[in-house]
Amino acid sequence: MKKSIKTLYKGLEIKDHLPQRIRILLISLLFISTNFGFSTLAGETIDRGLVALAKDRGEVFLSWRLLKSDPPDIGFNIYRCVTGVTGKDDIPVKVNEKPVFMSTNYLDKSAAPGTPYRYHVCPVINGKEGEPSKKFFVRAFPFNKPYVQILLQGDYTAHNVAIADLNADGAYDYIIKQPDFNTDPWREPGYWKRSRTPYKIEAYTSQGRFLWRYDMGWAIETGTWYSPYIVYDLDCDGRAEVYTKAGEGDSREIDGHVLAGPEYLVKIDGLSGKIVKKIPWFSREGFNTVSHVTRNFLTIAYLDGKQPSLIMQRGTYTIIKTGAFDTDLNKIWYWEASGADEKYRGQGQHGLISADIDGDGRDELVIGSAAIDDNGKAMWTTGLGHNDVGYAADIDPKRPGLEIFYGLETRQEEKNGVCLADAKTGKIIWGYKGPTTHVHSQGMLGDIDASHPGMECYAGESDHSRFWLYSAQGKLLSDKSFGTLAPRALWWDADPQKEIECKGRIFDYNGGTIMEIEGRVIGIADCLGDWREEIITSLPGEIRIYSTTIPTDTRRICLMQDRQYRLGVTAA
Repeated sequence: MKKSIKTLYKGLEIKDHLPQRIRILLISLLFISTNFGFSTLAGETIDRGLVALAKDRGEVFLSWRLLKSDPPDIGFNIYRCVTGVTGKDDIPVKVNEKPVFMSTNYLDKSAAPGTPYRYHVCPVINGKEGEPSKKFFVRAFPFNKPYVQILLQGDYTAHNVAIADLNADGAYDYIIKQPDFNTDPWREPGYWKRSRTPYKIEAYTSQGRFLWRYDMGWAIETGTWYSPYIVYDLDCDGRAEVYTKAGEGDSREIDGHVLAGPEYLVKIDGLSGKIVKKIPWFSREGFNTVSHVTRNFLTIAYLDGKQPSLIMQRGTYTIIKTGAFDTDLNKIWYWEASGADEKYRGQGQHGLISADIDGDGRDELVIGSAAIDDNGKAMWTTGLGHNDVGYAADIDPKRPGLEIFYGLETRQEEKNGVCLADAKTGKIIWGYKGPTTHVHSQGMLGDIDASHPGMECYAGESDHSRFWLYSAQGKLLSDKSFGTLAPRALWWDADPQKEIECKGRIFDYNGGTIMEIEGRVIGIADCLGDWREEIITSLPGEIRIYSTTIPTDTRRICLMQDRQYRLGVTAA
């Protein structure tokens, strides 16, 4: 999934769904918003997202969404009923004495261990109850793991996941790509591998019901850059569609490379899995190596500030071709790094960031060390070359507007291999004063240290010879490694700072382990419960959606209703 290219109101990092080099690069491209205002988000209407999870003593932790349409004085009542062996529920019983006003979570300490329950919540406005939420089933077994399980159709492992509402029921569904195999077109030995079997895209509802499978076929090699897909409600009918790159037949050469044959952008119906529209993908013309021609991306942007558009791109290291399309795949504009814009060649990154970087209410595109305006015209380039790490956010609250944190794969002889740039102009604000060889992977961005205002910025060299943790103002806080070039920051516990996930461990910066999880992380997003983020992991035959069971007195509007956060999740 991609843009993905993986927030918070203070830093979202989403997605870890790719093997090493590819996985970590793509994650680095997520947009992160710190703005607690909510810009226009068309089409999507979500429900309360209630989740109920048993804790270690059989208590049940409940969490649900605060929506941007809710009045400030809204409260909630929580109801519980026992589910019998016949499937019929007993009469619901209210478990809270007074409406819950200070948060959108509740710990039911009166649950009987081992008992099967269904819970729902009702909003309370001016003393009157409103429409109840959907019910959520849980069995109050002690020592239950805090995750929701989606069983796959076989004993395979998902490579990545997209999150969207396919059936207009207000709940997020899960669209995976499998198997978990990735080939990288990089020319060095060991990166590219012959595809073993074609990728399949599969859709599952929020309840785990299998909907459909789309076979991408042998014309699409099984690597991230060959097979971009994105899921979003572009036509604003309440049901998301799937957009992906497609080919025809089996055009593999003897060694397994696909270097010829027709290529398409296809639109797939989210409920049926059937192709409903296709247009040609941007041509291979102008690219002179396999590695350069096979870099393909998709994302969503609100170019007019009101309606979503689809963005398609081919190229990273040399020529770059970028275009915008409407829901019927009609071209809005096309841009190319050539001619008058020759200086933009090679300024790409491993994905696309859509964000309103100039404050005009419309989304621009950060394609790497360069930006394209909402009208398809080039805005600026730093000229620093290809970056691996790239985050756009309100990183420094002391400055107006957004900033971009960069880590450059392109060798920098003197300075700025790790740097912060003004998102509106591309001007460097601060940077590392010294040479860098290859700053690699996703790095990390997030407010993990309360002693410094804004977000902390982390990056490292590919050979692990040097690491940097900077404050938002450019103060070097540490030169130590977190144990990886690609940790992830996320909201998990009750405090305003983000926690860190690394190698299956969730922990506070300079703190101890909070929890350990199983499986490979393929997504981080606020897809269930309150404003804290879920961690989606992939294991053979299943995906798991881990959700926190830590109570908090803070309540915030669902992160997915913030446009920049939502687009970051979509692109991841």
